Amino acid sequence: MIRTTKTLICTSDTHTVAGSIGQRKNLTLGNEAVGLIEKLGSEVEGFSRGDRVAVNAITPDFFCHNCQRGYSSHCGEMLGGWEFANIKDGVFAERFHVNQAQANLAPIPDDLPDEKAVYACDMLSTGMAGAENADIPMGGTVTVFAQGPVGLMATVGARLLGAGRIITVESVPERMDLSRHYGADDAVNFEETDPVDAIMGLTGGEGVDSTIESLGAQVTFEA
Repeated sequence: MIRTTKTLICTSDTHTVAGSIGQRKNLTLGNEAVGLIEKLGSEVEGFSRGDRVAVNAITPDFFCHNCQRGYSSHCGEMLGGWEFANIKDGVFAERFHVNQAQANLAPIPDDLPDEKAVYACDMLSTGMAGAENADIPMGGTVTVFAQGPVGLMATVGARLLGAGRIITVESVPERMDLSRHYGADDAVNFEETDPVDAIMGLTGGEGVDSTIESLGAQVTFEA
């Protein structure tokens, strides 16, 4: 049981309110939070009451068939790893429960404040997962569409995974600048040019090895 100290509003919360995942009643919203451990199950090892921890938006069990095959978001069933505000109460409360806590708690370093650590709960992890799932070959070329918070973290992830060239597609100048700061080699403004034509021109007509789309806080990918 975690006593909440910081949370963020996710686009998924607005999607849920709008009914995009079907009817949900009597469920507390929220899936991004950090806090202090208030109670621990007897089998949770390596943590103590009072520890500052981050909890990811996706909380799978990591031992089901889907998780073992690398599809932890679909733990047990489609979207089964997404429990907060989908299957159980979310984190917009004074306290919230973490299932399979041994696997889903992450200690926060002492020198990292809660208001920064909370960004790792979804924005950073979702973008990184998108880059991982895109199966970018070492030294390959990847395009990341949209450079909001999740898209920027996909750009970071692509660079960390060894992409040789990263092309981002955006239209907001500040986001284009940030994408270069976080590792993009080229930033294409889709309001000024057709992005496909621009990408083909930048790659000498070869195209890219992988594509990541970060749209509406939902990451899709295509190797």
